[in-house]
Amino acid sequence: MTSVSIGWEAEADLVVIGGGVAGLTAARTASLRGLRVLILSKGGPTDTATQYAQGGIAVVAPQEDSVDSHVRDTVEAGAGLVDTAATRSIVEGGQAAVAALTDLGAVFDLGRDGEISRTREGGHSTRRIIHAGGDATGAEVQRALNAAGLPVVFGAAACEVVTGPSGVRGVLAVSDNGFGVVHTPAVLLATGGLGQLYALSTNPPGATADGIALALRAGASVADLEFVQFHPTVLHTPGGLGRRPLISEAVRGEGAILVDSEGDSVTAGVHPRGDLAPRDVVSRAIAARMRALGTDHVFLDGRAIAGFAQRFPTITASCLAAGIDPSTQLIPVAPAAHYQCGGIVTDTHGRTGVPGLYAAGEAARTGLHGANRLASNSLLEGLVVGERVGTAATERLESPRGVGEIHSYTMPRVDRQALQQVMTTHAAVVRDRDGLAEAGQRLERAVLRNMSSRVANGDKRDTTLSAKDIAAQRITELEDGALTLTARVLLLAAAARTESRGCHTRSDFPDPVAALRHSISISLDPDGHPDLEAPIVPTDLPLIGVS
Repeated sequence: MTSVSIGWEAEADLVVIGGGVAGLTAARTASLRGLRVLILSKGGPTDTATQYAQGGIAVVAPQEDSVDSHVRDTVEAGAGLVDTAATRSIVEGGQAAVAALTDLGAVFDLGRDGEISRTREGGHSTRRIIHAGGDATGAEVQRALNAAGLPVVFGAAACEVVTGPSGVRGVLAVSDNGFGVVHTPAVLLATGGLGQLYALSTNPPGATADGIALALRAGASVADLEFVQFHPTVLHTPGGLGRRPLISEAVRGEGAILVDSEGDSVTAGVHPRGDLAPRDVVSRAIAARMRALGTDHVFLDGRAIAGFAQRFPTITASCLAAGIDPSTQLIPVAPAAHYQCGGIVTDTHGRTGVPGLYAAGEAARTGLHGANRLASNSLLEGLVVGERVGTAATERLESPRGVGEIHSYTMPRVDRQALQQVMTTHAAVVRDRDGLAEAGQRLERAVLRNMSSRVANGDKRDTTLSAKDIAAQRITELEDGALTLTARVLLLAAAARTESRGCHTRSDFPDPVAALRHSISISLDPDGHPDLEAPIVPTDLPLIGVS
């Protein structure tokens, strides 16, 4: 460790790390309660996963739906690991959260009756998904929250959450102005997911598991990281890598069907809900069919959907850019990394085990998603828990704040492309013991080589680079370190889960095991190595009126 030269300082009652739905909702709520809030965003105003969310927000309809029904669907999708009490709490907060967003200026699509239009997605028993701009719900949510005018420092990444005996005391960050410190008693990690662990993902480039690494190093626990949801229908193009456009589940909700290269149904006989089965079921069915036929994609047939371009303008634009007219042609699709079901362990108000450290959105594990997230529950969770964090942060106003001497700590990291190849090969839709062991061994060898190289060569930087380029270089190093640590944790959890459950599929253990109906929790030992903790057993409460 070496001392860090601080180039700038700030003070806030709450620092929000991340600029998506959960972070901005929390920031707005806290500001309305009189807290001084500062948001750190390593990207720009729309460089968030929220911006790309197509499907919508799952929220109970006033008449033909019920909280019980929504909870039941969520529990079923989560394959035995959903915390029912937490789920009920979040689902019950949905209507108020959407009303607050509407008051802020968000506009949702209306039906012919003038009421908010609703569609159905995989795993849902009824049409409860509200949407905006057809398939641009996330973009509308992001627009409305950005318009709130909250204080944001763009191009700034958090390096460390600094803690003391009473909990959080501040944040070390890096920007174009060099290293800086924000003195604060409360930090919210709302950094999104881990999609960049894989070669193909629906996530933006900034989805590098930053919050997971920050939380672990601050002393918090993570759980359920082995459950990475692969979206079954992502637009396939030959040789396409990086972020790929997803073809929303709402397309299947409106009647599109999955077929293979021979024109046969992909999901027939696999699940009672067919193409609208939970995402893990559909992803496995597609993966199995591709293996059987030796192909790298299947097809989504939406030609029977009237007014496809008007209902799904974003998807239509993505398809046309790839030379496909979805109103007259089949859409080539394949699974890709989409959503981190687990994350930093919190309660339903975002509190972690570290006083003053909160987490919300995809970075957090509230117990809502269990082993497999139900479609469109993510924006719901971000809105509800984000608002609660903004309120809960007031409990830290009288806590000590202020950071003394800061030391830099360089996380072990490996080449990102090499990491993505290992994880895509051995820890994607289907896994096994040998593959997970191989991935772990290759990762540890790469970490040792990288650390030896840095010890031998030192931390040399090109002195001719601009401050902006130096900051970008440092942020990339932080991201690679976060991805490396998260990969190690994910592989440990996946190896320990010797069963198939939800979106975690082991070919060597194809069935669920009753004794493993619990969440695998992991923290760092004193030497910084991932270590298994006591299991987290889900809280089950009876669903009123539901058998």
